[in-house]
This record gives sequence, structure tokens and C-alpha cells, in this order.
Amino acid sequence: MSIKIGNAVLEYGLMLAPMAGVTDRASRKICRECGAEYTVTEMVSAKAIHYNDAESLKLAAVYPDELPCAVQIFGHEPDIIAEAVEKICASGTVPTAIDINMGCPMKKIVSNGDGSALMKSPGLAGEIIKAAVSVSSVPVTVKFRTGWNAETKNAVRMAEAAEKNGAALVCVHGRTREEMYAPPVDREAIAAVKRAVSLPVIANGGIFTADDALFMLDRTGCDGLMIARGAMGNPWLFEEIKAAVDGREYVFPPIRERIAVAMRQIRLMVEDKGEHIALLEARRQLSYYIKGQPGAAETRARLNTAVGFDELVKITDGFLEKCGESVD
Repeated sequence: MSIKIGNAVLEYGLMLAPMAGVTDRASRKICRECGAEYTVTEMVSAKAIHYNDAESLKLAAVYPDELPCAVQIFGHEPDIIAEAVEKICASGTVPTAIDINMGCPMKKIVSNGDGSALMKSPGLAGEIIKAAVSVSSVPVTVKFRTGWNAETKNAVRMAEAAEKNGAALVCVHGRTREEMYAPPVDREAIAAVKRAVSLPVIANGGIFTADDALFMLDRTGCDGLMIARGAMGNPWLFEEIKAAVDGREYVFPPIRERIAVAMRQIRLMVEDKGEHIALLEARRQLSYYIKGQPGAAETRARLNTAVGFDELVKITDGFLEKCGESVD
């Protein structure tokens, strides 16, 4: 199941999906340490890079210690996409690949003709991919959905356009734009893409457990998996999937260790973003780590009013005590 992307070889083909507001540098680092073989940045506006927006350029930055890592961009203008690709490839650490988002279903994205709106225009999608490939010094990959809605499923046509115009890999989210994130996942649509093209096909959508991963691999014949929400609060999912593929038993770390990893992630966020912004985002991140545990609801309520990192430490210590864990 190994995949080669540029200079990177992924033995299991396990990738962390790009998620706006989630897959920052801290999240990517933690997931890599917990088994992800490849990560992707939060999506970045090509138009914002065109205007040299400082925050967007920061989002598009990758670091040597997190490779292999791709930068994901979105937009609908081939020339603007090409310019953004050139800038990314010429600044700082060059990413492993450039990924083009043609699958985001959010209204503020599709209303501008970006993201999954491009599924309604496969010809334009092909032009965008061609423009990016023509100037990129690294492989160009594409992420899209099964279609705009149930009546217009065209993932195969999108994949064929990607292959024709030089894409190195495609990732297919097994839902239409209209379905957003609601179940079920259309694995047959992903399988159809795999049968139609010769380039690597990555499956995405509805993977929360190792059993989900094995089922996806079996039903689609895909070359790898891209994990999104399943990794939120559970970066160990990648190692669990590796063990399942190998036929090994996997034992999740105890809650004390899981919280230690969560707090380390938040410390990394503080280093990158400053305490104020990091703590606002940490509330959501910690909520995923404690989900389903004793005292989780009460702890979430306390997290929502925390005003400093030291207070977060006290709250998580209290949570561990409720779970029967001693606190040093």
C-alpha cells in the first residue's frame, strides 16, 4: 500500500487531512509523532497569497522537521493559482507537494466559485491543475468530492481531468457537496475513481476507527487513507490503523498519557500563536481529547472560561483525578 509523492515514500499511505482551524503546525507535529506519515496544512487562499497577506503566508509555511507535508491552496482563477504556487515553492522550506482544494463545501467558499463549486466545472478544474503543474517544483495533488449533489456525481470525470493535466495524486471525499459531512460515505464512487485512473487514489471520509479504515481499503481498493475528524483528540488512530493493517493488536495509551500529549500540543500552539489565541483554540482541542470520559461535560464547561495556560493545567489535573488518575 506504499505511495511515493515526490521524495516521500509512505509505507501505509496514511495522511492527516487539511482542516481549517485544526491542522495547524502543532496538530501536524503531534499527528506525525503518533503515526501520520504525511500531513497537509490548513487551506490557504491563493488570492490572499497573491496580495501577500501576512497571515495567509504564515499558514502556508512548512518547516523542515514536519516534512513530508503539503500546502493546500484554494481558488478558481488559474493565473492566481499559478502565482500562489510559485510563491510557495520559492519561499522558506519547500513543501512536499501542493494540494488544490476542490472539495470544501462551506458556503463562504463555494459562493466565490472555490472549493467544491469547481465540481460543477471540470473543464475549469483541469485548467487550474494544468496552471499549477506548469510552474510547480513539487508534485501537485487534488482533493475533491464525489460530486456537487446526488444527481451530478462526477468524481471520475474530475479524476480524469486531474490525471490529464498532470496531477500526481487525487484524494476523494466520499460525499457530495450537498451531503456536507452527513453519512453515509459513498465508497463505490471512490472505487470507481480508482478503477478509472492510474495515479494514486486516496480515500477520505468517515474513518474514525481501524475497522473503518480496513473497510474503506477493502471496498475501494484505494492506495491510501486521509484522516480528518477521526484524528481530532485521537492522533493515535494512525498507529491503530497501522497495527490493524499488519494484523497486530494495538493498545491505546492511558488517559493520563493522552492528556499529556494534549497539553504538549497546546504548548506548541502557544509558542506559535501566543497564549491568547492558542487558549481560545485549545478549548476545542481539549474537548476532543476528553470526549467520552468521566467528568467530560463539567470539564468542557470549565475550559470555556479558562483565562490562562496555568488554569488549563489545573482543570486537566482535576479531570484526571475524576478519572481516578493521580496527579504529581
